[in-house]
Amino acid sequence: MMLDSLDPTLIMLLAGGAALLAMALAFWLALRDRGGSEAEAQAREQAALMSEKLMAAQAELAGRLSQLAESQAAAQARLAQQMQAQERQLSKSVEERLADVTRRVGESLEKSSTQATQSLTELKERLAVIDAAQKNITELSTQVVGLQDILSNKQARGAFGEVQLENLVQAVLPPNAYQFQAQIGDGRRVDCLLILPNPPGPIGIDAKFPLEGYRALQNAADDAARNVARKALGASVLKHVRDIRDRYIVPGETADSALMFLPSEAIYAELHANLGDVVEQSYREKVWIVSPTTLMATLNTVRAVLKDARMREQAHIIQREVQLLGTDVGRLDERVEKLQTHFNQAGEDIRQIRISTDKVTKRAGRIEELQLGPAEETPLVPPPDRLAGE
Repeated sequence: MMLDSLDPTLIMLLAGGAALLAMALAFWLALRDRGGSEAEAQAREQAALMSEKLMAAQAELAGRLSQLAESQAAAQARLAQQMQAQERQLSKSVEERLADVTRRVGESLEKSSTQATQSLTELKERLAVIDAAQKNITELSTQVVGLQDILSNKQARGAFGEVQLENLVQAVLPPNAYQFQAQIGDGRRVDCLLILPNPPGPIGIDAKFPLEGYRALQNAADDAARNVARKALGASVLKHVRDIRDRYIVPGETADSALMFLPSEAIYAELHANLGDVVEQSYREKVWIVSPTTLMATLNTVRAVLKDARMREQAHIIQREVQLLGTDVGRLDERVEKLQTHFNQAGEDIRQIRISTDKVTKRAGRIEELQLGPAEETPLVPPPDRLAGE
């Protein structure tokens, strides 16, 4: 390994030394073959000279080889240090890269875990919302089935209309303006009685409605069946109108009209759109057909009428209160006038007090002027008797 790393100059020197040695040996052999003492002497001199040169060359070569070995050892030490430094640097770089990669992987995993947790939380919330919506749908389906059961029974349907009627009336009118299940006539009971002053007087409201005819109209397969069902609906409505007229319009006790409450805007629209003759006949019978919307408007009108009636009933009280208010205002004016007199008198008294205070201030000034000089030269002189009366 050392020969491979030798300097080329040293290799040439070694080769030259070997060549000189070979030449010296060859020359010595040639002289020996010639013989003779002189030649041998010269040969020995030349051989000695060449030997000296060869020894010098060998010494120089040994020194160069020693320097080369030291230089090679130093180079190998530096190379080892450089390799160790590079190895440490490489190890440090690799550790830093591994640490950075580990940190990034950790952050990525943490971020992915956070996102996954957030996604799971949102998924749970959405599932909870879906579950609640499913429960609401189930409850709504149950309510729809219950509503269908209610509307299929006449008594239950009447109760449903009465509940809706009660909610509308209670939301608009004061408690003393209506009465539910009121008794009129010869013991008949009306679903709601609006208590109004005369005229027009109490008005009865019936909350039953003919639903079978409207269902038959909706389920009709063709125009012919639809026309038959529409006529049947009109006939049932007219029959119900006449029943309300006969039962809930009592001369001398109620108004000369009554209300038929339809808790369905669809039936109300059907009557006014395709059964106008039935609506006109209800007008002639003094039975007004109302829906939830039109009943709300009617009740607001009734409230305005009640308010106006109460104001008329309380008009004399208002007039008496106004008269008393005028008396109180006159008494207040008298008292204000007396107070004004007191204020004027107080102003005069204040003016007199100011005059007295001015006199006191002036006298104090004169006393200060008397005390400006030395005490032994300016004795205190009592004021004249005439000043005491001022």
